[in-house]
Parts: sequence; structure tokens; C-alpha cells
Amino acid sequence: MTKKRKEKNFLLQGSILAAAGVITKLIGAVYRVPLVNILGDKGMGYYGVAFQIYAIALTLTSYSLPLAVSKLVSARVATGEYKNSYKVFRGAMSFAVAAGGLAGAGIFFGADFIASNLMAMKQSSYALRVLAPCILIVAILGVFRGFFQGNGSMIPTAVSQVLEQIVNAGVSIGGAYFLFKAGAEVAKERGDSSYGAAYAAAGGTLGTVAGALTALLFLMFIFIVYKRVLKRQMRRDRRHRRESYRKIFRILMITIAPVVLSSTVYNLCGVMDNAMFGKIMAVQGHKESEYAALLGILNGKYDTLVNVPLAISNSLSASLIPSLVMTLKTGTRKQVHNKIQMFTRFDMMIAIPCAAGFIVLAEPLLDLLFFTQDNKTAGIMLQLGALSVVFYCLSTVTNAVLQGLDKMMIPVKNATISLVIYATSLFVMLVVFQWGIYAVVLGRIVFSGSTCILNAHALRVHSGYVQEQKKTFIIPVIAAVIMGIAAKLVHLFFEIFAGTQIAVLAALPAAVAVYGVSLVLLGGISEAELYDMPKGALLVKICRRIHLFQ
Repeated sequence: MTKKRKEKNFLLQGSILAAAGVITKLIGAVYRVPLVNILGDKGMGYYGVAFQIYAIALTLTSYSLPLAVSKLVSARVATGEYKNSYKVFRGAMSFAVAAGGLAGAGIFFGADFIASNLMAMKQSSYALRVLAPCILIVAILGVFRGFFQGNGSMIPTAVSQVLEQIVNAGVSIGGAYFLFKAGAEVAKERGDSSYGAAYAAAGGTLGTVAGALTALLFLMFIFIVYKRVLKRQMRRDRRHRRESYRKIFRILMITIAPVVLSSTVYNLCGVMDNAMFGKIMAVQGHKESEYAALLGILNGKYDTLVNVPLAISNSLSASLIPSLVMTLKTGTRKQVHNKIQMFTRFDMMIAIPCAAGFIVLAEPLLDLLFFTQDNKTAGIMLQLGALSVVFYCLSTVTNAVLQGLDKMMIPVKNATISLVIYATSLFVMLVVFQWGIYAVVLGRIVFSGSTCILNAHALRVHSGYVQEQKKTFIIPVIAAVIMGIAAKLVHLFFEIFAGTQIAVLAALPAAVAVYGVSLVLLGGISEAELYDMPKGALLVKICRRIHLFQ
């Protein structure tokens, strides 16, 4: 396989994972509609707070495992050390069981203390307790996903993600519906209406557990089938260098620790804004039900849409790391720089138009998904926070690059500095300016923007990489502005004759078409670059037919 074909294959693998990420987020957006309707804003507040704590626990135990395992496995596969790569898998599995089991037990038995004393929302303890066993499941699941990614295949991960989300959707809706009824009965007995929302939130989290378990069973089956291939590879492995499990654990911990710290800081951003917002709003005299509802809008509506482009960026980063590690092992510095540029440009081609779409169609998009709700506040939040989509996507890729280059502690340092800046700015916006929930959204722009600047500086210092500006940022921004104007005009036209929902459905494909055409005409992507992308031959054929290439 030529180097060019390898690069195309890794971009294809990343696109497969990105497509799975988009599908899962779309399923998530669809099932969130009935879930939000069942839970209400208060229930979504309890649901969101429980997930913030759950996310921290996952970060400490399993979030880093796919990345770390894929990085270590791909480094050994690149040099034909299949026996050592399998040892990495087994060592990581032992870590996952131990760490996931301990964290799950801690969350389960400490749910009441965490909900009441740390998050100032005691009714979120029910959802938190349901989520606790999922920490162990996801830890084991992460090792399997990392192993397959390290071997250059994103398909098992992609399929398992889609299966996970489908099961999650069905069980979440059913669990929320039936437990809401049970909670309503408890609310009548105890004279506290919040029990209905709290039980419904717990029911909604049942889907997370069921989905993760389904994905794990699927990957275990794939692994059993793949083991024949693995045994053949290990028989061909004639290298005499055999790593001990002690060395594997040491390397694993050295790799995991910085990723855990970096991811923890990112998740602390979410926990911090929930905790600071809740406590400051309480001090300012607001009721728990009031600020729980605002957090429900943030977690249930704003995050649902923003997480779609972020899922693409996360997927590209997951495929970039093993690809970058292999290039470092076998390629030149120029090839490493080309790979970073290719992935960054592809990431920005998606993130920038998404941000523009959120600015011009924020409330109509929300009305399409959450048609039974008042989406005015959520619409303003989405418009204000659109810029953070670009910053978060860019910081995700640059974090992955630094980790792939073995500069593991730099993302930790940069994220920590950004967290301090974020906490300070959030406190000022909440206390001095009293911007309420909008301060949380604006604070996330500060955090993600600061991380991007610091990561770009680190890449320039440590690898000599300077990001190309014109094709990566300037042309996509101009194309996105043209797209935004076209989308707004199409939406206004169809809204007059067919209503808001039809207008959004007409504006979205029009926006995609206008952005794609504008990007090609402005020189944002060449014919050769387009050909190297997934389905590139078909895209080139279409562009030639309508005479887009000069």
C-alpha cells in the first residue's frame, strides 16, 4: 500500500467513525425530544447534573482507555510486534476492571453525598445511582474499542456506537415514562412534586446502561471472531523483544495519566459551571426548580445540538492518533505535518459551517426538534455559543496531535490554565454582570478559545508546525457566511408558504449545497484533495458535471 493510499485509508476510517458519531448524535437528538417532554426542564436538570458526575468518573477510569490502548497497540502493530500488542490489550483490561469497579462502587454508595453536598441538587442522586454500574461496563468497552482502533479498523467501534445509541434511545424513553409514573405516586405520598422529575431522570439513565452493555456484548463477539486472525499474526511475530506485564502497566499508566488529567480538566469545566451556576443562583435568591430548569435547557437542548459537530471532531481525533503514531514510526517530519494539516482542515470544513448554521437557524432548529417547548432561551444560548463549536473542535484535534507526538502533559497544562481563566471569567459574568445561564455559554467560549491558542503555540514550539490559515480558516468562513445568507433566505421563503418545520427541512440541504459549491469555487479544496476524501470520486464527478473546477 502506498503512503498516499494509507493516508486516504486513515481519513476514510476517521470518516466512518465520524459518520457513526453523527448518526449517534442524530439518534440522540431525536430521542431527546420525547425524553425532554417526559422529564421536563427540571427533570433534565437532574439528568444533566448526574451525567456531569458520571462523566468525571468515566474520565478517571475509562475515557482515556480507547486513546491510550489505540496509541500503544498501533505503535507495536506498525513494527509487527503482535504479541506485545496483545499484552497491551490484556494489561489494559485488568486496569479497566479494577478502576471501573472501584469508581462504580464509589459513585453508587456515595450518590447521596455527591448530589446534596457537591452539586446542591439532592434529587439527582437517583439518576446517579442508576448510572454507577455503567462505569465498569464502559471501561471494559473502551479497551475493546481502543484495541480495534489500534489495529487500524474503526468499523467495530462505529457499529457498536450506533447499536449503543439505538438501545439507549428505546430504553431511555421507556424507563423515563414508567418511572415518571412511579415518581408521581411517591410525590403524592410525600407532598414533593420533584420526585416525579427525579424518578424520570433515573429512568432516562437506564438507557445509557443498557446501550453500553449491548455495545460491549457486540464487541466481545467481534473479538472472538477476530481472535483467529490475531493468533495467525502472533505466530508470524518472530521478534525476540517481549515486554513484561510490569513494563506494559508502567507504559499504560504513563500514557493514561496525562490523558486522564487533560480529560478531567475538560469535564471539570462542565461540572464547575453546573456547580458554580447552581450555588451562585441559590445565593442570589433563585429557587432550585428555577436554575435546575435552566441547566436542563443547557444540557437537554443546547448540548444536544452542539455535540453533533463535536462528535465528528472526537471521531477524527480517535483515528488521527494511531495514524500519527505510525507516521512518526515510519515517516518523515514533513509527512507528520501534512497529516496534521489534512485532519485539521477536514475538521474545520465541518465545524465552521455548523457554527454558522447555529447562528442563523438556532431557534428554528430547536423548534424542529423540541416542538412542544418554548425555545427562545435555548435559541439565544445556541447563537451565543456557536463560536465555541469551532474552538472545541480545533482544541480536540490539537490535543490529539500533541498526545500522538508524545507531548502528553502539554494538553494537561494548557487545559488547566484555560480552566483557571474560565472559572475567573464565569464568576465575574455570574456575580458582577449577573448574566445567568448565558454566562455559562460565554464562559465555554473563553475556555475553548484559550485552549486553542495555547495548543497552537505548543505545536509551533515543540514540532515546528504552523497551521495554514487561508484554506483552513479564511475560505471556510467566507463559504459559511455565503451559506448562512442562503439558508436564511430559503428558510424565510418557505416559512411564508409552508411553516417553520418545512422551512428548516428545506434550508438545511440548501445550506449544505451552497457551502460545498462555495468552498470549491473559492479554492478551499482542490480536485486532488477532494478525490482523496471518502466518496471522493463521486464528488469529483459531480463537481466536473456542474463545471466547478477551473
